[in-house]
Amino acid sequence: MVKNYTSRTRKHLTVVVYDIADDKRRAKIVKLLQPLGDRINYSVFECMLTRRQRQELQAALQAIINPAEDQVALYNICVDCYAKTVYLPNHRPEPRIVVVT
Repeated sequence: MVKNYTSRTRKHLTVVVYDIADDKRRAKIVKLLQPLGDRINYSVFECMLTRRQRQELQAALQAIINPAEDQVALYNICVDCYAKTVYLPNHRPEPRIVVVT
């Protein structure tokens, strides 16, 4: 389980994209990601994570997926680049609070 940390901890945007062949594994992935971020598309989540949360998430995902059938990508995006993201149509979720120290 990925732990939640205080908002004072430095966080970065991680976009998680997945292609999971099995419905049960896919449901586990969604259950893992929902408390961590915003579902942007059926298989895409935007998550503001600390470095430790990202490492824990990566380990948790690795434990769920079947490497022969599934694929998951975690993209780290800087806050400046995130601010320039374009959503069409304009359905950008409310941003989560990010504290940069």
